[in-house]
Amino acid sequence: MDLPVVSLSDQLALALLITVDMGVKFMSKAGEELADILRPYDVDIVATVATMGIPVAVEVTRHLGLDQYVILHKTPKIHLADAVKEHVRSITTDADQVLLFDRARIKDVEGRRVAIVDDVISTGASTGTALRLLRGVGANIVAIGTLVTEGSLWCESLGEDATKVRALGSIPVFRPDGLGGLVEDWVG
Repeated sequence: MDLPVVSLSDQLALALLITVDMGVKFMSKAGEELADILRPYDVDIVATVATMGIPVAVEVTRHLGLDQYVILHKTPKIHLADAVKEHVRSITTDADQVLLFDRARIKDVEGRRVAIVDDVISTGASTGTALRLLRGVGANIVAIGTLVTEGSLWCESLGEDATKVRALGSIPVFRPDGLGGLVEDWVG
């Protein structure tokens, strides 16, 4: 598939995988393939970061034969007034954000085998924040699944947890080539 490449700055461009625009067939197939990779980890529940991770979580959950998933929100909602909070800054968002987890859902992850899933892991900032938040409420993170990894900065950011990452594929970030074009940067 062709992904649009957009500039984040004069020194960095990214290919955008917008899961909410990919359609039901694509997401079902991607969710099935990611679920197959995560199945050996005997996952009890799937967690994701809103918004682009939601279609991934729904399909992975469905293909694992589970019924429930949990979402770490970035937008305050009335039911999140007393949420567990963790600060995050993502490469694709131009501002500091807060991940919010509904305290009523702690019972769904506490002491359980949790797989964090997302659309893309680039810097690892959102994934690292999700790890801290979920571990802080007692979750046992057994795997991290993503459709694609982007570059490799996420490896350093996640440290030992980088070994938990399972991806369907990987893509580079892009840098200017000095001639008006872009070149692949697999380090990022």
